[in-house]
Amino acid sequence: MRLILILVFLISFAAVRSENWPTGARSSGMGNAAVTLKDLWASTNNQGALGFLEKKAIGFHYENRFAVSEYSLKSFSGIMPIKSGTFSLSMNHFGYSKYSETKIGLGFGKKLSEKFSFGIQIDYLNTYISNLYGNKGTIAAELGFLAEPFENFFIGGHIFNPTKSEIADYNSEKIPTVMKLGMGYNFDDKVYFSIETEKDLMYNPVFKSGLEFYLVENLLLRAGISTNPTQNSFGIGYVLKNFRVDFAFSTHRDLGMSPHFSLCYNFGE
Repeated sequence: MRLILILVFLISFAAVRSENWPTGARSSGMGNAAVTLKDLWASTNNQGALGFLEKKAIGFHYENRFAVSEYSLKSFSGIMPIKSGTFSLSMNHFGYSKYSETKIGLGFGKKLSEKFSFGIQIDYLNTYISNLYGNKGTIAAELGFLAEPFENFFIGGHIFNPTKSEIADYNSEKIPTVMKLGMGYNFDDKVYFSIETEKDLMYNPVFKSGLEFYLVENLLLRAGISTNPTQNSFGIGYVLKNFRVDFAFSTHRDLGMSPHFSLCYNFGE
C-alpha cells in the first residue's frame, strides 16, 4: 500500500513540474524553515543570504524520500566570496533512470548595507521522462533578500521562477512559481527559532517552523514542523574544525520517514 501511495505521488509530479527542492540536512531538521538561514545551502534556499557569507565552502547533500531509492535527491553546492559579493554554484538531481529532474544554478548575493543583502540566481532546469517526453529543458530565475532590522532578528524572502517559465509547450506545462517569507531570531547565539510561510501559486500555503540549539559545544539539535501535508522533523549537527556533518529525519503521515545527510567543508579559519 505504501509503495502504491509513493508511485501515485511520483506520477502526480510527472506532469513535468520541475521542483525547486529544498536542500541541506540542517534546514531539513528544522521543517525546511530555511529562508533566514545563513549557510552554504542558501545557494538553493535563499540566495539573498549569500551576501552574509564570507568564507569559501563546498558541500554535498543526500535525501532518500520515504526510504525509496527512486525518490532520492542528490545536491552539490559551492560558494566563493569576492570583494563585491558572493558567487554560488549548485546542482540538484532528483529521481532515477526513468524519471529525473536536474537543476543547475549560478547565483550571486551582495550586501547593499551592513544589515541587508540581495541575491539573484539563473537556473537551467531539465526534466527527463523515459519513453514519453524525453528531455525537456528551460531557463528560470530566483530572487531573494535577507535583512537584520534589529540585532539577532532576521527577515527573509525568496521567489522561485517569477517569470513563470514553461518546461514544455504542450498544455502550457509551467514550472511552479513559489514565494517564501519568514522570520528568525537568534537567542544569545545558542538557540535559533524560525518561522516561514511558502506559497506555490497553484496550491494552498505551507507553514513551517524550526528550532536549533547547541546542546554542548559543537553539537546541535534541531526540530521542526510543516503543514500541507503535516510533517515532523528532527536532526543533529556536529562541527569538527572546518567540517560540519548534519543528519535529519522527516516523517510524513502516510508515506513514512525520510533520512537526510549533509557534509560541508569551510575553507579558512
